[in-house]
Amino acid sequence: MPVKPWYKIVTPREDLREGKPLDAAEFAVHLDQVREGRAPEDYQKPERFFERTYLTKNLMALAAETIRRLSGEKTETSAVFNLATQFGGGKTHALTLLYHLAKHGPAANKWTGVRQLLDTAGVAGVPKAKAAVFVGTEFDSITGRGGRDGTPLRKTPWGEIAWQLGGEKALAVLAEHEKAMTAPSGEVIRGFLPEGQPCLILMDELMNYASRSRRLPAGRQGASMGAQLYSFLQNLSEVARGMDNVVLAVSIPASELEMTAEDQSDYERFKKVLDRLGKAIVMSAEAETSEIIRRRLFEWDERAVTSEGKVMLSKEALETCNEYADWVVAHRQQLPSLFNVDGAREAFAAAYPFHPALISVFERKWQELPRFQQTRGILRLLALWVSKTYQEGFKGAHKDAVIGLGTAPLDDAMFRSAVFEQLGETKLEGAVTTDICGKKDSHAVRLDAEAQQTIKNARLHRKAATAIFFESNGGQAKAEATQPEIRFAVADPGLDIGNVETVLEALTEASYYLAVERNRYRFSLKENLNKRFADRRATIPSAQAEEYVRGEIQKVFDAGGGVERRYFPEKTIQVPDRPAVTLVVLPPEQSLQDEKTTTQFVETMTRGYGTSARTFKSALVFCVPESGESIRDDARKVLAWEAIEDDNLNLDESQVHQLAESVKKARRDLKETVWRTYKVLMLLGKDNALKKVDLGLIHSSAAADIVTLILSRLRSDGDLETGIAPSFVIRNWPPAFKEWSTKAVRDAFFASPQFPRLINPEVLKETISRGVGNGQLGYVGKTPSGEYKPFCFNQALMTGDVELTDEMFIVTKETAEAYLKGKTKPTGPPARIVIAPQDTRVRPDEEIAFSAAGLDEQGNPVPLVGVVWKVNGGTIDDTGKFCAGNVEGRFAVEARLNGIRATASFTITETAPPPPPPPPPPGRGFAWTGEIPPQKWMNFYTKVLSKFASARGLKLTLKVEVTPEGGLSKQKLDETKSALRELGLNDDVSAR
Repeated sequence: MPVKPWYKIVTPREDLREGKPLDAAEFAVHLDQVREGRAPEDYQKPERFFERTYLTKNLMALAAETIRRLSGEKTETSAVFNLATQFGGGKTHALTLLYHLAKHGPAANKWTGVRQLLDTAGVAGVPKAKAAVFVGTEFDSITGRGGRDGTPLRKTPWGEIAWQLGGEKALAVLAEHEKAMTAPSGEVIRGFLPEGQPCLILMDELMNYASRSRRLPAGRQGASMGAQLYSFLQNLSEVARGMDNVVLAVSIPASELEMTAEDQSDYERFKKVLDRLGKAIVMSAEAETSEIIRRRLFEWDERAVTSEGKVMLSKEALETCNEYADWVVAHRQQLPSLFNVDGAREAFAAAYPFHPALISVFERKWQELPRFQQTRGILRLLALWVSKTYQEGFKGAHKDAVIGLGTAPLDDAMFRSAVFEQLGETKLEGAVTTDICGKKDSHAVRLDAEAQQTIKNARLHRKAATAIFFESNGGQAKAEATQPEIRFAVADPGLDIGNVETVLEALTEASYYLAVERNRYRFSLKENLNKRFADRRATIPSAQAEEYVRGEIQKVFDAGGGVERRYFPEKTIQVPDRPAVTLVVLPPEQSLQDEKTTTQFVETMTRGYGTSARTFKSALVFCVPESGESIRDDARKVLAWEAIEDDNLNLDESQVHQLAESVKKARRDLKETVWRTYKVLMLLGKDNALKKVDLGLIHSSAAADIVTLILSRLRSDGDLETGIAPSFVIRNWPPAFKEWSTKAVRDAFFASPQFPRLINPEVLKETISRGVGNGQLGYVGKTPSGEYKPFCFNQALMTGDVELTDEMFIVTKETAEAYLKGKTKPTGPPARIVIAPQDTRVRPDEEIAFSAAGLDEQGNPVPLVGVVWKVNGGTIDDTGKFCAGNVEGRFAVEARLNGIRATASFTITETAPPPPPPPPPPGRGFAWTGEIPPQKWMNFYTKVLSKFASARGLKLTLKVEVTPEGGLSKQKLDETKSALRELGLNDDVSAR
């Protein structure tokens, strides 16, 4: 179940809800104003002050010891306290708390948290005490205080303190010291302290007064006011230590950043004497900061505050904390190792409604900044933060479960100013408004607007950039934000944690002031390479980008083989009309964004060739870009990065690495964009109309190259074939053709939409070879008289012997068989008989078979019927089966038919035949010259030349003489020369 937004569970204080302006003084207590009754209500009214004050451990100890000492108890107490902490760390707040306790005495017993103070102090109630306040920033020893308001003039700190404690009577004790501006001794000090009544003396901002009054003449013998102040502080501390119910609490430092060398020297002297005579109280409360903030910024029911002063969360708030804690445990491997995962529930509960990363970032990353005010600074920032996010939440803009680090309202000028004040650097304004928010076109804001809905709703780019800004303290102290820190700060239970890496990558590419090194991020005052890149990209001429785009497209399509390519044609004549599959790649500007114009252009290219019609329309496959903008944009990126690379800038190591990676990525992205853009094919369909083929979302890893992918898709769709069966040719035989020229067959596959395109026209030779071999087709030449020469049918035909020309034809099985039948003549009687085997050897009792073959006068075979066999040396039957006798010797066998007789000799012997004579040593080769009749040209290649065709050393020199009946026409001669040129041969033909 989704958790509730934080602003529906807890309520900010009224002024924050109403968005009233908060200045820097809002969280800076002015002790003099409290004494005079003119401080803001949160500080002036003690009940309200205590309601919004969380009693930290050290504040509890200070207040309890003060109450105990004012009550007259000297054990486990100190009379002098030196409040030491970082500037803005809560010292004046602590003095104000002591002032209210002393001023109101028993009336304070019922205030929030006071009962706990009394229990710690071990007393029954708060004693009422005389209180004096000296604030160094307010008191001036030249003009003094009083004199014109009916009160005596006081020009020294001791005079002012005496007046507040005992009026004119006490001031009279110091009359001479006031006149001489000399610090009183301890005895004089005891003289103006109230008798029998507790006394609290509070001194704040002492260094400010010391710095201004250091050279003011005071005392005798040329002494200065600075020296007199030191003496007074020392003497007062000694007196307080010696009395039962006097407490002195001093806050010394101004901002250490603003101290001079003399200030530092005085500071060390004051601190040393106070530490020696009193007790140093460190007011810093790192572990309790979140509780201080909650009490100061939100409204809580008194019943929800424990006896320890801590706020008890509601059930709904605890549900939110539990959701986050479970999420942290589930993703512990991806979060910062320094975060205690096992204590996640307690950490979220302690910080709620804030995210723990928000509270801790100031302690982890900002404390080291010289101008950072630890408590006051955090309160000031978070008050503005809460006010802004509360208003945005109730306007329906956001529904954040907690106030996370990424929700900082950096788009608000007042908040940015407060942040920069703590950072001590206002130059960051440009970095924040350029890369994070504050402008409509701030990079993180723009990226969120363009992102997928989940990231957009979560404002994840802005949150991540904001988290980096705070985690890297604005780049002021080389602090960096790691990926685990960013994940922890901005991800939540309802978000895929992997989206954080996605937005970080986008921010890295887009931001101008974000520095990234080994997955560590920080914002800097220095512009990064992205800014230089943006400036350089804006200067890339369109013509240069266009030229680069075309070169990259050609590079992508040049990879691989298989088909011809034609790039960016403007006229039909630029695409050849040939029987070969050709990919026609259109330019980026001729895209489907103007589909009507582009389709019309493709139609024109397909149908026409110059001034005539295109023959091989089906041969063309058009690669059409979906859009040209993204390719041009990516080309500009490549050119910009390469230009920066060529500039030889003085870059640091991380920038050199970033530049190399950016160049590599830009080139890779451009290649991928070419793939994604050229995803549409246009070609003729079987209905003779253009059809579109969408390849889908393609990328370079989908195939070895884009041409291979295109051809694969065309094959799967049946628009392209690697081979054709003879049966396909037979099924699509033109009825008007008895003989079909092999060239016309080839052309049909590229001219007729009914035929599939062939990736290689040469495969038709294999088709014809198979068809002739299995008796489906005949392969013939044709003489002027109509006779088929050569004629191949139902016999082996080598693929290399098939020619795709107008002079060679294929015929159907029926035509071939009819031709054979018409050529067959009746055979005559045998003219001779041939016996096989001749001159063979047999062993005694061995059986062999003799055969007789008849030949007519032309040497054609003639069937023999009724052959009579006769033999000596054994027996023979009517079929020629011979069985040898036991007598060895040389014998003869005879076959006789119609007066024609043939004999063969054989030998009967037990001994093995002598070994054949050794073959003659092989020569280096052979040569042959002779004349071959046309019907044996193919057989000559098959039986003789093919054995040597694949080996080196075969040389064929041809002498061709052509003397056709009726002479040779010029057209035939020109065609012969053209054919020779196509084969890469010399076309020097001499006419006779």
